Amino acid sequence: MNIPILYEDNVLLVINKPPGVVVNNAESVKGETVQDWAAPRLEGALGEAPSEDEKAFYERAGIVHRIDKETSGCLLLAKSVPVFVELQRQFKEREVKKTYMAIVHGRLVPEEGEIRAPVGRLPWNRERFGIVPGGKEAVTKYKVMRTGNSHKTDISLVELYPETGRTHQIRVHLKYINHPIVGDWQYAGRKTARSDRVWAPRVMLHAYKVSFTHPDTHEILAIEAPVPDDMNSII
Repeated sequence: MNIPILYEDNVLLVINKPPGVVVNNAESVKGETVQDWAAPRLEGALGEAPSEDEKAFYERAGIVHRIDKETSGCLLLAKSVPVFVELQRQFKEREVKKTYMAIVHGRLVPEEGEIRAPVGRLPWNRERFGIVPGGKEAVTKYKVMRTGNSHKTDISLVELYPETGRTHQIRVHLKYINHPIVGDWQYAGRKTARSDRVWAPRVMLHAYKVSFTHPDTHEILAIEAPVPDDMNSII
């Protein structure tokens, strides 16, 4: 599997995950995953009495966080347990800054704003998330970069800055304000998604940039992933 490496040193790497590639192994997953690709790059081996941190590191092959199968872009991987733990801490403490790009339905008004609504699993469909009472706090800021029309529908290119990292947060928040992501088979609505897939082959969401503190040098690293061809052709 050809996965572009955006940054690599002796303790970590940042990859540009291609769309359509699953991050973690699971019984339901067929084909090679990022985890399969990453496992040979890990430092050392699991000891006889591993700690919880060591178990998590090897079970995830150093993958610090997750992005959805159809989402492309920046993904952080640690090569050792201490680096894995530190990067996870930065995510938990919201020290990592992330920028996503999405192509969404409609024209957002205002063109710059914040979506603040709790996200949780839907009681009637455990595979989907939504805005639910008692859900986890979720905040997404956004900025419209361009607007246009494709296949007789208004669309916008939006930059998104999630301040929290809930599962499907960006997709759910954009649906919540009635601007679902183009091609989103779970949240755009069945009829809309079916129509989208004629000209947009996937969920049009890209993890464009990630900024974090290097665990060893303490420098701020800001890594960008080029926008993939399938999104660029629409843009």
